[in-house]
Amino acid sequence: MSFPSWTLLAQSVLSGVFAGALYGLLGLGLGLSWGLLRTINLAHFAFAFLAAYICWQLGTSAKMDPLATLVVIVPAMFAMGAGLHWLTDRFKLTPFSSLLMTFGCMGIAESAMQTIWTADPRKLESHWSDLKLRVGPLFVPIPELLTLVLAVGICFGAWAMLRYTDLGKALRASAEDAPIAAAFGINQHRNGFMLAGACSALAGIAGVCIALSGSISPSQMYTWIGVVFAVVMMGGLGSALGPLIAGLIIGVSEAVTMAVTSPSWAPLVSFTLLIVILLVKPGRVR
Repeated sequence: MSFPSWTLLAQSVLSGVFAGALYGLLGLGLGLSWGLLRTINLAHFAFAFLAAYICWQLGTSAKMDPLATLVVIVPAMFAMGAGLHWLTDRFKLTPFSSLLMTFGCMGIAESAMQTIWTADPRKLESHWSDLKLRVGPLFVPIPELLTLVLAVGICFGAWAMLRYTDLGKALRASAEDAPIAAAFGINQHRNGFMLAGACSALAGIAGVCIALSGSISPSQMYTWIGVVFAVVMMGGLGSALGPLIAGLIIGVSEAVTMAVTSPSWAPLVSFTLLIVILLVKPGRVR
């Protein structure tokens, strides 16, 4: 094993920051749904990749700018997330039951995407693809930089909403003690629909970032589960800033591991952290 050059190491750290921002953005919606609604929504990954395919389709067929596709994707994902929440709320599913149901939804979504777009990888070609900045010896891809900016802005926006708005306080109160919150007149059903829809909309935004950054295929969604679960558990259930911080830590750790050793060692970082967290703090899973 040879130590990489400082330039390569710095470029790896930068790539890890960009990857970690995407981890955090994808983990934000999953963590809020799990922590505040007690729903372990594996369909979150399906929503992200469905959004990525819609972005690819609109960009390829209608020649829409990838960012402009958010006008279509965000409302569509919001509606799907709210509809899925209606099912979990209607049948009073436990967190474990919601995990099983949304895993089934994930499989259905994968089959639907394979039927429509086939299992072949798709790459979005747009004017964003070739945009890069050069900072000294380092290259900064604009799509990844855009992902970082979006992730930081959205996470801080979610943090401010939960901390300072009446809706955020109501959501936190319901998660802490639902009967008492209801006794004080908090409409938990309405707030639950809004939060579930918002979490799925966040998955849609993450899906557009995925489409901007690389190729997509339906089966790829399963490769994100381990690392995003590690991000959510490390960042804290129901936390807005925690997934971003945890995502950056894991992303940089994976990138440095790949630079120093080999890419095959990178998954050990997220899975090892996930196992350690589950062993040391099993109470974090509620």
